[in-house]
Amino acid sequence: MTEFTILVTAADLATDAENILRENGAALEFIPERTAEDMFAERFSRGDVAGVMMRGSPPFTRRVLSGAKGLRIIAKVGSGLDTVDTEAARAHGIALTTSGEVTADAVAEHTLAHMLNLARDLPRLDRVTRAGRWEQREFKGREFGARTVGILGYGGVGRRVARLVSAFGARVLVHTLSGPRAIECGELEPDFDRFLATVDILSLHGRLDAKTRGLIGARELALMKPDALLINTSRGALVDEAALAAALNAGRLGGAGLDVFAKEPLDPKHPLLAAPNVIVTSHVGASARETVARVAARAAQTIVEHLRGTRTCK
Repeated sequence: MTEFTILVTAADLATDAENILRENGAALEFIPERTAEDMFAERFSRGDVAGVMMRGSPPFTRRVLSGAKGLRIIAKVGSGLDTVDTEAARAHGIALTTSGEVTADAVAEHTLAHMLNLARDLPRLDRVTRAGRWEQREFKGREFGARTVGILGYGGVGRRVARLVSAFGARVLVHTLSGPRAIECGELEPDFDRFLATVDILSLHGRLDAKTRGLIGARELALMKPDALLINTSRGALVDEAALAAALNAGRLGGAGLDVFAKEPLDPKHPLLAAPNVIVTSHVGASARETVARVAARAAQTIVEHLRGTRTCK
């Protein structure tokens, strides 16, 4: 028997998550994540949607949420509520949850993959070797363990990345974004400018908000070593992308590994794609087969518990 309607902002849902919802009385309605704001506003205004399984970055603006009469919870399948007006949601009693902790291992591994590929210059070596240029004698790489890796943001993913790179013998330097905290792996560097100037590889792991938007801009990039590498598997808008492209093209930065962008999907004409020594992936850091099912099931269970009154969501 159907008890409530759950909107899924995707074309499909992992089987386990779908079963959890349906077995607990949910009717599922699938709607593409790139649906326009007007369409979301109209759909929510009917008042029958009790919860949302949020995939991607749909425009849940103040206007949309203000008219969502029966909406009680938005559960993000993953992490990040960048396109949700969180103040409006809380003002209207809509609970917000994420399940990003479940994806932390996969994102950390993807981060390390970007680091290692750039650190050993693999993309360029692959291209020149395929073109018939054999650089066995000319190539002079650097050991990964000889580098200092900077972790900016020390949440679930940041902590895991710190442990992984430490296992490779690299020095780990941490700068936190949410005040002092215990550092389990690595050294704390509270001075932001000194942190940027010291690291050989900078890995971003902060949440996006008004304070962190554009956190890494032209000034910050100029503080970094000219052969330093920037890795971003967190949120694209943490970085001023125009400034990053300019730094790479001018040789003021050694390279960048990017899984996230300020606007997605990435425009094929984006200036970063023409910049030297850049690896780009399509926001797939959390997309491991084992992870996708677990994170969706976690979000589904959270919705059920909240609507049944067995969970307190903040």
